[in-house]
Amino acid sequence: MPSLFIMTPETLFVFGLLAAVVLFFVTNLWRPDIVALLVVPALMLSGILRADEALAGFSDQAVVLIAALFVVGEGLVQTGIAYRVGAWLTKTAHANETWLLVLLMLAVAALGSVMSSTGVVAIFVPIVLNICSRLKMEPKQLMMPLAFAALFSGMLTLIATPPNLMVNDALRNAGLQPFGFFAITPIGILSLTVGIFYLWSLGRRLLPPSAQKKASLSRRQSLVELIENYQLQGQFQRLRVSRESPLAEQTLAETQLRTRWGFTVVGISRRTRFGETAFPAEPHSRIQALDSLYVAGPKEAIADFCEAEHLDPLPIQGPQQHNLMRELGLVEILLPPESRLIGRTLRQIDLRDKQGLTVLGIRRHLKPLHSNLHQEKLAFGDLLLATGSWKRIGLLQSEPKNFLILNLPEELAEVSPSYRQAPFAMAILVAMVIMMVFGLVANVAAALMAALAMGLCRCLRVEDAYRSINWPSLVLIAGMLPLARAMEKTGGVAMISEALVAVLGGAGPLALLAGIFIMSAVIGMFISNTATAVLMAPISISAAQMVSASPYPFAMTVAVASSAAFLTPISSPVNTLVMTPGGYSFNDFLRVGTPLLVVIMALTLVVVPLLFPF
Repeated sequence: MPSLFIMTPETLFVFGLLAAVVLFFVTNLWRPDIVALLVVPALMLSGILRADEALAGFSDQAVVLIAALFVVGEGLVQTGIAYRVGAWLTKTAHANETWLLVLLMLAVAALGSVMSSTGVVAIFVPIVLNICSRLKMEPKQLMMPLAFAALFSGMLTLIATPPNLMVNDALRNAGLQPFGFFAITPIGILSLTVGIFYLWSLGRRLLPPSAQKKASLSRRQSLVELIENYQLQGQFQRLRVSRESPLAEQTLAETQLRTRWGFTVVGISRRTRFGETAFPAEPHSRIQALDSLYVAGPKEAIADFCEAEHLDPLPIQGPQQHNLMRELGLVEILLPPESRLIGRTLRQIDLRDKQGLTVLGIRRHLKPLHSNLHQEKLAFGDLLLATGSWKRIGLLQSEPKNFLILNLPEELAEVSPSYRQAPFAMAILVAMVIMMVFGLVANVAAALMAALAMGLCRCLRVEDAYRSINWPSLVLIAGMLPLARAMEKTGGVAMISEALVAVLGGAGPLALLAGIFIMSAVIGMFISNTATAVLMAPISISAAQMVSASPYPFAMTVAVASSAAFLTPISSPVNTLVMTPGGYSFNDFLRVGTPLLVVIMALTLVVVPLLFPF
């Protein structure tokens, strides 16, 4: 009887565990990395894998390689190379929308081929918003091309995206020669070309017009516009502290004004012999008699406060506003998928103590929240309006995993902390690529040497290197690899492979190749493209061997299908990252992504067998 119909208890357990993992990924009940981490003890306790087998994912060379590439990519950011590409794009595109779309996708794909595609998108989101504001375009027209270009970048080089490395790892584990550095490049160049033409000619037209302009997300908004977006008009006042006020000589932390009165002190102005000096309000700031406090909150609460604490309301005129804005900045922040703020309240994260910033308002789905802001649990995609010193706002750029700046004032242009080391970073990158292309050393050794060289040449600090590594992604990969191993050990991979062969094998290898692509695309709708590659790569290799075909076209098809994660905003972090700035719905990705996926599938079925014969 074929093994397709043999289901042992161990096989049942592994399939049940896989179903549970997919369910948690789809419903987002727990974080994907936590779910993947729970797989490891489950496989150990079940006796299906030994402890060393279950933990092997954490020492897998693909995991180490990905971690090193995160560090190399951060070196490109810290030295300003990535930002210079964005500045060149802004300067070159002028007002031509077609030329802008082409240049944007080419620049993002080129950068994404040698650094984290998620990092590239995080860099370009504010750049694109700035361009849209200047050209009076809707961000919806460029944000999806931005994400899709990052996905296409995964098809340009072997190191461009974790799914490629997972496929190569599966080939190595099967005792086969891995793909070369540029093996996927011809397919990627063709796919990128087709993708650019599709998005220019049809893709943008499939998006419905926005119900409202997204200018509110622009980096060049005025102070008044930002305040209006959060419906904070009339909530800013200037109060003079009288000599009789009990607030005099107390620190802001000691006054507990937010707890007692429900409003926030954002700045303090003080007269000195050199004139009036303003400075941001921080917990240790000490109030003196005759100081001016700039506060934000309900008018009624502020009126009661003035009467009780002996303060006098004063108008905010041009000189005072200008004086304050020289020291105090206003910034709009988007919470990216991996932000540590998600799921916590403003009171719990205490941005004023840790970042020196005060949150004035929150917008969710572009609608301001009005009540109990400090008790509201923050969610992915929330927009925060924060105020603090320009220096503190600038430091947010060093934490892209937690804060993505959407509206950054012109006065604080993006400055690369290590820009003098840019030539070194470029030389390190070129040397790493050369070593990988010509096989001078193992890929993981080349990446580790490049990461170390970035630190030795002061392209980034050690703290930046550790911060740049996307640890949740590494844990997700390391946790899913043992599940793929367990499926192989219990016969699960063979069962799925036999099912594919039984249904499609009689129609020839091309039909089986199509089945592999469709299965990878469907799985990728619900879980990340990295997890899809981990699961599908061994299945594709096994199916190829069953029909006595070369495994290489099947493995390459999995790599391409994993990068073609166009269908849902959860298929890849780059899709999730552009969803709020672009004002997209779930259906927008389906509407634009489905035809593109069909086109890429047809291209794959034609080109892959030519490059990698059956």
